[in-house]
Amino acid sequence: MKRIAVLGSGTAGLHLSYALVSRGPFEVTVYTDRSPEEVRSCRVSSTQVHFGPARAREAAYGMPAWEQGPDLESIHVTVGGQKLFTGRLESPAKSVDQRAYFARCMEDLEAKGVSFVYGRVDEERLQELAPAYDLLVDCSGKRGPLAPFPQLEELSPVPAPQRKCSVGYFHGVAPLEPSGVSISILPGAGELFEIPALTAQGPVTILFIEAVPGGPLDAFGGIKTAESFRDRMRAVVDSHFPAVAARLDGERFGLCDERGFVQIAVQPSVHRPYCTVGSTLVLGCGDSVVLNDPITGQGCNTASYCAEQLVLTLAEEPGRPWDEQTGEAYWRRIRDHVTEVTTWTNAMMGPLPDHAVGLLMAGAGDPSTADRIAGWFADPRTAYDDLFRAAAGT
Repeated sequence: MKRIAVLGSGTAGLHLSYALVSRGPFEVTVYTDRSPEEVRSCRVSSTQVHFGPARAREAAYGMPAWEQGPDLESIHVTVGGQKLFTGRLESPAKSVDQRAYFARCMEDLEAKGVSFVYGRVDEERLQELAPAYDLLVDCSGKRGPLAPFPQLEELSPVPAPQRKCSVGYFHGVAPLEPSGVSISILPGAGELFEIPALTAQGPVTILFIEAVPGGPLDAFGGIKTAESFRDRMRAVVDSHFPAVAARLDGERFGLCDERGFVQIAVQPSVHRPYCTVGSTLVLGCGDSVVLNDPITGQGCNTASYCAEQLVLTLAEEPGRPWDEQTGEAYWRRIRDHVTEVTTWTNAMMGPLPDHAVGLLMAGAGDPSTADRIAGWFADPRTAYDDLFRAAAGT
């Protein structure tokens, strides 16, 4: 039985582990720096929305189901204070606090026979582990990659973070109807996202500001406490998003817990997702090799897609040794998807081209166009087709 080490227990590592269990037999060991209980009590690290394809994979792999919490059925789009449209998603999306999601999956995988080794893995530890396994998969997330994957300059054109991200999980926000993700765009300043989500404390709304550095939404510098983060978020929303401010309950508005907020800035970067360490193949999956700004909500979904394609690659030739040829086959499987997601995401952080603005305006008067734009988030190939192939006439 082939031995596989999964380095990391975020979305990529967990979806990959479930896929390996479902397609085995493999001996799977997950290396991670936090136990389930430590994950449950840590600070939130990001937002998350699992769109229809990722949820279908979760069901196919037998991952834990989350019946509670709102189904996200739509995408609401507002530009410059003007509500343009609400587009319907073909399949409902879901957002579950990763602290609860990851911890539950880790416990479930352990019950299914996956081994967990707790402790931090660095580049030196990776070198030590390589001889003991037939394959290492670097799922180290935003702090990665651990392996020496070469950066792809053509897919990493952004020289510095283009947004400062401020994320809080809040009670006291009246949801929009139909339930869904709301995107409020202030051209030149940034965006506010609202995401109904499920946490251990019950339903919440994630308020997520993507601020252009130095702009009016870049107002969270020096914030250290939950109380000051809440107050600053309220002030920013009151000043710049009055329609959202009108749905905040002044008495109930507050974070779901003391660690229910985070501030990050993402440096987008894409790496070729395979190399060797000694004679052992190392593949990359998720943010460790495809790190994009969260503005298009694709991080979890891309990680899930790549995990699926990685396991399908391994299943193609089960009898042969895994080597760089295997790595190249995996990269061929995911390259188009990675290119399309990355190109779309990077474009969303700059001034929208005229044809993109035209599409958004068309959505205001045409429900079918609104639904198609909503579908970009579930199937980013359609975003690429509409924004780039159509504009190029291809």
